[in-house]
Amino acid sequence: MDSASRRIGPVIRLLRERYPQPRTALEFQNPLQILVATILAAQCTDERVNRITPGLFRKYPTAVAFARADRTELEQEIRSAGFFRNKAKNIIGAARRIVEEFGGAVPDSMAALVTLPGVARKTANIVLSAGYGKAEGIAVDTHARRLSRRLGLSRHEDPEKIERDLLAVAPKDDWLDFNFLLVEHGRALCQARKPKCPECFLRRFCPSTETLILGGKLK
Repeated sequence: MDSASRRIGPVIRLLRERYPQPRTALEFQNPLQILVATILAAQCTDERVNRITPGLFRKYPTAVAFARADRTELEQEIRSAGFFRNKAKNIIGAARRIVEEFGGAVPDSMAALVTLPGVARKTANIVLSAGYGKAEGIAVDTHARRLSRRLGLSRHEDPEKIERDLLAVAPKDDWLDFNFLLVEHGRALCQARKPKCPECFLRRFCPSTETLILGGKLK
């Protein structure tokens, strides 16, 4: 058993003790809303997305409504999320495919979700876990990427390769929450620029602790 496989159990146990109710910070009420919110959250903070979506979801309550949206109008409504033209195109395109191919309901499988415009594995994993309580993989966002490397769970940069490494060591029962646990810890302590290693309850399981405390640079 390699070191990552030995450490993953204690790491997950401690994360669950500290963050007993792991969940996405995005606010949503159904799978369509978490899909749209996740598309909007690309290179944008969850806080900003949560300021945009209440009005957006009132105006566009269904996939049909999003599919019929005026693109220029939607662009202005989501402008503050950044990359608004591409995001508007993907939201409308995804909604149209949901209506045309899936009867207006967001699909609940990885294979179907990744056929939607703007939806790759990360977004699909979040929709499945948060929207449907299903785990077909582990979402690798910026927090999961950073922590996976710092904790020695993966050496890769590519999200899909990192996901494969995580799936190989994390028990399947933990796949559903693993991304949310990493995100919570990434926001609370293992921050990108100034990780709080002296305060971290994972110190003894983290191969990067000494380097970070001494001022070294890790991704």
